[in-house]
Amino acid sequence: MRFDTGFLFLVFSAVCAPVHAHEVDESYSIARRFAQYGAQYPGITWPAIHPQTGQQILPDRVYKTMGERDLLIDIFRPAKARSREVGIVLVHGGAWRSGAPSHFHPIANLLAQRGYTVFIPQYRLSPEAPYPAGAQDIHDAMVWAQSHAKDYGVRSDRIALGGASSGGQLASLVAYGDGMFGAGGHPYALIDMDGVLDFTTPEALKYENAAGAASPAAKWLGGSYEQAPDRWREASAASHVGPQSPPTLIISSGNPRFIAGKDKVLADLARNGTPARWYAFPKAPHDIWFFDPFLTTTADQIAAFLQSLPQR
Repeated sequence: MRFDTGFLFLVFSAVCAPVHAHEVDESYSIARRFAQYGAQYPGITWPAIHPQTGQQILPDRVYKTMGERDLLIDIFRPAKARSREVGIVLVHGGAWRSGAPSHFHPIANLLAQRGYTVFIPQYRLSPEAPYPAGAQDIHDAMVWAQSHAKDYGVRSDRIALGGASSGGQLASLVAYGDGMFGAGGHPYALIDMDGVLDFTTPEALKYENAAGAASPAAKWLGGSYEQAPDRWREASAASHVGPQSPPTLIISSGNPRFIAGKDKVLADLARNGTPARWYAFPKAPHDIWFFDPFLTTTADQIAAFLQSLPQR
């Protein structure tokens, strides 16, 4: 029997080809950051995941499909049900252009061991699609988590939204910009870990706009601050704080660059009577969600904040 090798190649290609190809930037990794920080922070340790008996890790659930492009979400479930039934959607960082949900697996594991169900979504990064695509995806991930809450043992009205670095900026924008990206998705609380809250402050512009149109923020926002000032203001979460904004925890590595806009946000939340708390490490690497001893402290701060919120 003879086989047409050209036909077989076409069949093999159709079966094995990725469903949707898109550019990926892998420049941001735990390995690179650990090498960078080792000499600066004695005692820093590589993250490890030690699930408890009965814990569940559910990878690659599809939460959104656009044509042939699936966006996936990883879910960490606690070993035992907790009466508070609180979930957390966590948005990874990576300067809007890189990073991966797996970067949040260590802290998701710790939060699951403190009784929380954690959802970690993929979202479109700037090499694939500019603003507001990623923010739209995070909103849609919140809506998905709320609509599937019962499937994972949480209450739909008790799902917090959090993120780190650029993921913290995105989480804050979605949380405060209620309705900007569609109906629903309002979070129970916001957790911002070193995520810029106001792009237009001198402190933020000093870094985020330093390279002009070549900066990561500008590539995501479609131009430098001088080229697209309205978009930079619109993407600043601090511009959208209002009476309906959720209780907020801001965690800082101690570098003021990454919490630009914090004072305005906290003042506006206080004016509206919204519970808010902030915690700053005296000296820590930016990536406090990667490495101990900072990782465990960060998880403890998140758990303590969520436990402090009134039950309803």
